[in-house]
Formats: sequence, C-alpha cells, structure tokens
Amino acid sequence: MKKIAFSLDNVSLERDGKFILRDLSFTVGEGERWVIFGPNGSGKTSLLRIASFYLHPSSGNVEVLGHQLGKTDIRKMRHLVGFTSQGFANLLRPNLTALEVVMTAKNGALEPWWHDYTEEDREKAQLELERIGIGPLSLQAFGTLSSGERQRVLIARSMMSNPGLLLLDEPAAGLDLPARENLLEGLTLISQDPSAPPIVLVTHHVEEVPAGFTHVLFLREGSAVAAGPIQETLNDRNLSEAFGMQLKLRKSDGRWSATAI
Repeated sequence: MKKIAFSLDNVSLERDGKFILRDLSFTVGEGERWVIFGPNGSGKTSLLRIASFYLHPSSGNVEVLGHQLGKTDIRKMRHLVGFTSQGFANLLRPNLTALEVVMTAKNGALEPWWHDYTEEDREKAQLELERIGIGPLSLQAFGTLSSGERQRVLIARSMMSNPGLLLLDEPAAGLDLPARENLLEGLTLISQDPSAPPIVLVTHHVEEVPAGFTHVLFLREGSAVAAGPIQETLNDRNLSEAFGMQLKLRKSDGRWSATAI
C-alpha cells in the first residue's frame, strides 16, 4: 500500500463568512508529483499553507507525514515540509552565495553567521544545488543570478532539511520566458529523481507543468473540479470548468499549452 504524505478529509476554510475551501478531500501519495490549477481565489495557496502548518482549517481533518494537524506540535514539524514561494527571495541578502542560501536552511536562518556550519553541511548544500542542475553556480552571489536560477536555488534550499513533502507556490510567477524554462528544467530534474519527496506545485498555467509530473487537481471556488492521474485528468473539459471558459488543451514533446476557443 502506498504511503500517504499529505491528506485532506472534508476540509473547509471559512473567513468572514466566505468559504475559501469547501469540503475538500485530497491525498498525495509517496512518489507522486501533483500540479494544482485554478483561477485566482480558488484556494490553491490556502491549501499549501494548510499543508505547511501555517494555516488551520475551519473544519475537517488534515494529516501531513503521519501527523494530524491539531494533535501535534507544529513547531517540531515544519522542517519536515519544504515550502517555496516567490516572496522569500526578497528576504535574502543579495551577496550571499547560492551555497550559503541553501546551507542556512538547516537552521531556518537567513544569514550564515547566525549559526556554525560543518563541511558536511556545505557538501549537503552543494548536493542539493547539483540535484536541481545548478551546482556550478554554488559560489555565485544570489543577487547576480537570473530569476530562474534564483528560483532553483530556493527550491534547493527547501530540500536542505530532507523534507518528506515539497510544496511550490507559483514558482514561475513573474518570470520571463528564458527564466521560466530555466526553472522548469530544474523542476523536471527533481520530479524525475526517485529519491525526491512527493511534490505539490501550484500554478495558473499549463505551460508551467514540468515533465515527469504525475497527478493534477483542479480547484474552483474552493472545491475540487477533478483530481487524478495527469494523463487522464488534464483535459479540455476539466480545464474549462476550472477556469470558467472554453479552453483547448494541446500537448507537444511532453509539454502542454492551452488557448481559448
């Protein structure tokens, strides 16, 4: 039986009388790579915040890596979930090296001088940079990297603590085409690595689905439109229903695109 990394059971999230998530059930198993689609306000980021222990639902059961939310000390759990979002890059000093950005994740720090690090820590950080395809950039200043390279460094950082679950909140948002393709190359390497943890990626765009992703969840107004294996579930009907307009989906060389009809 496949081990479960993350599950929601009839989860709802309500704020000021409005449902952000409504009766949502969703399970991520070992070895799975999920992409979550939905328009703005569909609950995608809220779902990730619940999975990363930063948000509690109004009702329902949440289990992450065998621990039930509300019945465990989340302070001792957060390091087990790797979480990457766009805004984090703004917290980092630009002249830190890529290696330092990754290495300091061991202690959840922003500066290498806050803690002592061993050669083993440096080797681990270098390994994570190589894993996502940017090992040669380890000694380059973070601020001098391209947008796509910086996102790859942040994903490597989220892997530093050997998480059991990796959550990526719109990592390609705001990137130009070369930067997006640079990032997707790295995500493809991670998705095809059998030693990598289960992954959940949030995006608005089918063009941002890396090769190797296995499952898809469509959200609309906080509820699931469809969920399942990507080859069966990523189709015109589900995409159109989620975004509220008629869309045509195409696939070429392992990548998707969509246009309005």
